[in-house]
Amino acid sequence: MTISIWQANQNQPVRDVDFLIVGAGLVGCAAAVFAARAGREVIITETRDIALGASGRNAGFMITGPDTYYHHAIERYGHDRTRELWKLSEHTHAFWRSIAAQDSSVHLEQSGSFLLAESAEEAQDLEQAARALQADGIPVIYHTSDPFNRGYYAAIEQPWDCAVQPYELAQAIFKVSGAELVTNNELYAIEQTAPDCVTVYTHRVIFRARHVLLCTNAYSPRIDPYFVGKVIPTRAQCLVTQPLEAPVMRGCGYSDYGYMYYRMTFDNRLLIGGGRKNFKVQENDTTDDRITHEVQGTLDAYLQKHFADVAALNPTIERRWAGIMGFTVDGLPLVGTLPNRPNVGFAVGFHGHGLAMGAGTAERAVDFLLNGTNPGVVDARRLEN
Repeated sequence: MTISIWQANQNQPVRDVDFLIVGAGLVGCAAAVFAARAGREVIITETRDIALGASGRNAGFMITGPDTYYHHAIERYGHDRTRELWKLSEHTHAFWRSIAAQDSSVHLEQSGSFLLAESAEEAQDLEQAARALQADGIPVIYHTSDPFNRGYYAAIEQPWDCAVQPYELAQAIFKVSGAELVTNNELYAIEQTAPDCVTVYTHRVIFRARHVLLCTNAYSPRIDPYFVGKVIPTRAQCLVTQPLEAPVMRGCGYSDYGYMYYRMTFDNRLLIGGGRKNFKVQENDTTDDRITHEVQGTLDAYLQKHFADVAALNPTIERRWAGIMGFTVDGLPLVGTLPNRPNVGFAVGFHGHGLAMGAGTAERAVDFLLNGTNPGVVDARRLEN
């Protein structure tokens, strides 16, 4: 981060903190719950406010599993690690559900998810993925044709998956955590100044903390050079129509190997996201969250192609927006501590799947920071060897 000498002149008030979390998105708020359960007194500091980054800008898909087709994940990560990722995702979803069960203001619906093939070749991949999932005892439903009659070739259905309003979810998690929140408070330096003291310099406060956990995802490379080349900020874009008279699909749908995704919102709008596949140069390695004509044009064309019945109604596109994801070089989240700063931990790099892996990863990060417990498949040391 960069803060001018005028904005913070080192005369900010100093506060002693037990457990400081940087970042008030879904992962940071979940980490606050787990740290509080461990008996720690928690403060969260945030550049903006709760869930104003990617946590409140995503499509709200609670889809179980890694971000790649299951058989491809086995090829890439190995069978045991892929099964561990699946369990981590299930654990994360159990946490989100428990929060929503406590707070009636959170819209969460078991709508199911559909991974759809946009070509015959992708359908062959889908079939292999379905067989690998079923071989591991995961009862997905494989459709040999398009369950929506919208021009797809095949589908994998996971009936237990959910759609959620992610901004409401983050707010509810924060309330459960009982943490104090310091907003509008950009971080510009962090140092381990003693064996049990980390000094965190922010716009409004200088914190002296026993432990610090960075839940800063795409913005991590701004905080410390350790994350440069490990976490790549990547832009995602969406659009949403005006409310429609009736739903035009069920569940959370995604296709083209995850590059496109769509769902009905809880107030009956059609949301379409993705479109970055052919524009990776401009969409990768950026924290600029402005929408672009090229990607939004791709989303408009997708509406015309696969939702022609909706397009025929000439609906108003009521909102277009972008959010910044934190991609990693191998597609998996990162948990660890910063070099030479053992009291500064992190849970970052969710590769666009924070709702799939976020809470479970946050729990492992808190446990690793406080107790040294091996974080397993999300251990960042895999990238340091």
